[in-house]
Amino acid sequence: MKKNHLITLAAATLFTISSVGNAAMSKEEYKSAKEQISTKYGTDKTDCKLKSGNARDICMQEAKGSDKIAKAELEQGYAPSTKHLYDVRLSKVNSTYAIAKQKCDDLAGNPKDVCRKEAKSAMVAGKADAKLTEKTTDANSTAREKTSDARKSADTDKRDAAFAVVREKCDALAGDAKANCIRDAKLRFNQN
Repeated sequence: MKKNHLITLAAATLFTISSVGNAAMSKEEYKSAKEQISTKYGTDKTDCKLKSGNARDICMQEAKGSDKIAKAELEQGYAPSTKHLYDVRLSKVNSTYAIAKQKCDDLAGNPKDVCRKEAKSAMVAGKADAKLTEKTTDANSTAREKTSDARKSADTDKRDAAFAVVREKCDALAGDAKANCIRDAKLRFNQN
């Protein structure tokens, strides 16, 4: 049962994507949210002090984890970036690991060792997935930029080639007809 719980926590951590949108946040909203996070952390810590033993330790790890995740999500919401999204994922992985490791302290002997190894394995996998996502996102961004540049260049080359054809056709004309033909072609193909 405990193993399934750890796997569920690890899976949730690995596949959770920040729900914070890319909407712009004002500096006042940012400061207010930061204060709310600090207040919640203080309240959570106070609640943990009412518990004893390992339950208290687990509660403290959960409070610390929630605080770190909330701060990372706030940064991503305030200034969205690949790095901040990576930080959110990493915060979730580290928090899940710290909580799982603390829960292992309720066990003894080999089950405790296995529990810790499972928690560490889930953490390593989560960090690897977070890094992979960061690198993939960066690569996709670079690819989009290169594709956009290539598309613009191709469009320019096509337009210039089409203009050259029309201009050549205009050369068959004479006088005002030729001048009007060239002027119309320059306007049509955005040539100076």
